[in-house]
Amino acid sequence: MPLFRPIKPLPEQLINQIAAGEVVERPASVVKELIENSLDAGADRIDVDLQAGGKRLIRIRDNGQGIPQAELALALSRHATSKIATLDELEHVASLGFRGEALPSIASVSRLSLTSRARDQELAWQVETDSDAEPPDPAPAAHPEGTTVEVRDLFFNTPGRRKFLRADRTELAHIQELIRRLALARFDVGIRVRHNEREGLQVAPAGDQAGAEERLARLLGASFVEQALAVEVQAAGLALRGWMALPTFSRTTADLQYLVVNGRVVRDRMAAHAIRRAYQDVLFKDRYPAYVLYLDVDPRQVDVNVHPSKQEVRFRDARLIYDFLVRHLCEALESVRPARDTATATPGGVPVSEARSGGMTHAPGTGGDHRAANTHSAAQSQTGFAFAVREARALYGAPPAGEADQALGQRAVGEAVALRASADSSVEDHESAGVADTPPLGYALAQIHGVFILAQNAEGIVLVDMHAAHERIVYERLKRQLAEQGVAAQPLLVPMSVPVAPAEAELAERHQEEFLRIGFELDRVGPETVLVRQVPALLRHADVAALVTDVLADLRDCEDASRLRARLNAVLGTMACHGSVRANRQLTATEMNALLRDMERTPNSGQCNHGRPTWTRLGMAELDRLFLRGQ
Repeated sequence: MPLFRPIKPLPEQLINQIAAGEVVERPASVVKELIENSLDAGADRIDVDLQAGGKRLIRIRDNGQGIPQAELALALSRHATSKIATLDELEHVASLGFRGEALPSIASVSRLSLTSRARDQELAWQVETDSDAEPPDPAPAAHPEGTTVEVRDLFFNTPGRRKFLRADRTELAHIQELIRRLALARFDVGIRVRHNEREGLQVAPAGDQAGAEERLARLLGASFVEQALAVEVQAAGLALRGWMALPTFSRTTADLQYLVVNGRVVRDRMAAHAIRRAYQDVLFKDRYPAYVLYLDVDPRQVDVNVHPSKQEVRFRDARLIYDFLVRHLCEALESVRPARDTATATPGGVPVSEARSGGMTHAPGTGGDHRAANTHSAAQSQTGFAFAVREARALYGAPPAGEADQALGQRAVGEAVALRASADSSVEDHESAGVADTPPLGYALAQIHGVFILAQNAEGIVLVDMHAAHERIVYERLKRQLAEQGVAAQPLLVPMSVPVAPAEAELAERHQEEFLRIGFELDRVGPETVLVRQVPALLRHADVAALVTDVLADLRDCEDASRLRARLNAVLGTMACHGSVRANRQLTATEMNALLRDMERTPNSGQCNHGRPTWTRLGMAELDRLFLRGQ
């Protein structure tokens, strides 16, 4: 039954508790707000003490610039902040917090103590509040330079909120994940965590590449570091750096995905979609990529005031961001090909193992000029290994112009090396031929059970799944042909009427020319109806109505017809699967070596079209360990 009451201002305490409902969801929310305040204060060391998963105690101590005595009580007032002063500053805010609501909101639902000593001041001052509307005057206290915020008995005065808190272990897990995200965002800050007087996570400041990798290994595991590419690129006023895991390090859940925009860890649906699209051609079904990426954008191009807890952002030019991420992450992944050190420096990206020697110039959060990483290495300058042209053409078709002459000129040398599959083949044999001339995947020695190719390179042995590898080679060739020749269209004998939402009908009308370029001809014939007159020839047997609605949904979500490209690529993948060499087919030495050389030239050759690995390597050290040599 509605209440009829006069309009009047709400009490200050109730206002703060309403604001707390937006800012303070659980103990992890308090930790986030307080640590972000410490970071904004210039702290490079933060200590976090917790009890009962943060429900009983949260204490955050930093060595930042501190708060003067005259401003201490003001810090507990709503909309009081030192981070912005004008509308212009709000439009290009660079700090993590700026609303001035966190401290008073937290104080309204807890027993809060704020102690601080400003830099170059002799005394520290403390103010305590027990959810009172007016905090008392500051009192002298003993404290080093910096600030300590102590929050006790969270939600003690709002039992309805407190009963929704989970078990201590669950609340602690949320805090640990939050601190992990903040530690990934700011490598220059050391963080120590204790829970119930027991030591927890501890990370030291990282000012160089080695320190950054050590922190990554501590926070995400050593395997992530071992199987990640270091990415660094600048274009169109944007800077992207960080790490992206190789497709072989995919996950069953999206638990290792971290995006940092202008120093702020965020969740952005559009950016996540772009990153997943970059991986879509190399990931196994229902797997998720892993990455830690840092995107720097002009602050005026980002709205960080979308969500009360500032976990989401909105980009002014979302399409530019989307295309930038897809393009450069795709380039990084496509350029990972077999190399002499098993990984190749990529345009805008280098393997972590190579980054240790200078690929990345700084750790995220420590500054630096954000220059693109070195994009060339000795591993990229491969000289083509000759093979019999007739056999290669029969297996793969005509080679590109210029390669046939080179192959013919070196055929005798190529045949001699390729046929060295005798029992007395050894490392000395390859050294006599010159290790520097050995291709990354080496030379074929034998075919195993008609399925695998055994090869020897300068570092050890290589095993190749010949069907999976050839499937990727054929698939990439079909994609290249499709890109060069365009999408062939198939007119429908009877145009199909497809019911859609009004917004989708408007999209179909507005993007009519874009649809034509990808093989669709759509006409809007009503407020909620489009008429399909032609479809891509490769998809003529697909469910046309479902395909059209899927493409329109993609356009509505991110102005990108990625689902159509995925469907086209799926057809090409099926064609490549049927057109590649099958198991139990006996290959000659020249055919096997031709396959190895094509793998070295083909993008994404480390995975087949379904995301499975195509090759693996065992180095001499690994072989020695298998046979206990030297032990």
